[in-house]
Amino acid sequence: MSQRADVSLAYVALVASDVEAAAAVFERDFGLRRAACAVGRAGRRVPVLSIGRSALALFPPGDPFVGGQAKPGLHHIALGVKDPLAAARTATAAGIPVTEAEPREGLNGAARLLLSPSATVGVRTYLSEPLALEPPRPGFVERIDHLGVASADNGAAVEAFVRRLGCPLESTQTDVEVQIAVESFTSDRYGVAYHARPPEPVGGLRVAFVTVGDCELEFLQEFDPRPGARVAHERPGTTRQDQGAVARFIATRGAGLHHMALKVPDINGALAALGRAGHALIDSVGRPGSRRALIGFIHPKSLGGVLLHLVQREDL
Repeated sequence: MSQRADVSLAYVALVASDVEAAAAVFERDFGLRRAACAVGRAGRRVPVLSIGRSALALFPPGDPFVGGQAKPGLHHIALGVKDPLAAARTATAAGIPVTEAEPREGLNGAARLLLSPSATVGVRTYLSEPLALEPPRPGFVERIDHLGVASADNGAAVEAFVRRLGCPLESTQTDVEVQIAVESFTSDRYGVAYHARPPEPVGGLRVAFVTVGDCELEFLQEFDPRPGARVAHERPGTTRQDQGAVARFIATRGAGLHHMALKVPDINGALAALGRAGHALIDSVGRPGSRRALIGFIHPKSLGGVLLHLVQREDL
């Protein structure tokens, strides 16, 4: 699949504790166009929401289509390809094998094949025919900005998705949080003197952004050897908290999809609108994030346990 410009992101599969409630929020409060799509040959349908050039497919915990995953969150992605079998042969030749010999009927009748999760560094990735959906509605959500991945090895992630599957490497960065201790010496005769100690790193992440369709996979790998801090869901996060969150996710679930970010042109307006709609916000206004962005997190309880944040940034 090397350097295939025709590969898109067909959809992202999400597990929500209350599918109908989460779908209603995406449709009503995020302005996404909703459809009901057939699931394989099971004779049932699930809500699918168009967003940018991709879609979000929502499933209840334990659904066979998402491998019986019980915990809410992101489950898998599907790369849109015209011919999954031909794409599978190309991927296999590049060192990314598939788990099945023949495609199976997937979402909305589209044939799909699963790439080996061990070869895709824990990111469950299907090769799927594109979904036949109506285009998204105009609204305050432009597209998926990125899908966060808890990564055990960013080098292996780049090897798999960039060198073997041919997805472009958008950028890399290193996030570090430091603390600076300041001593003061106060004298009734000589006044006050201050002395700053050298900065001490307290948390760090190595980040790699890999373009898939009209968004990126954001691989987040901790590199500070000390344990991360407790994640305080009731207030905005920090690099140290992010490091701890990645470490705990990998320890409990293994490397894989962690969160989703949606791109908006006006993050403060979008957060205010969601707040007025009654949603719990971790961030009431945008704060600095990766790639010169402003970010703001929605509390997972508003979306059936799915961790999501908004991003405002300029495309370079």
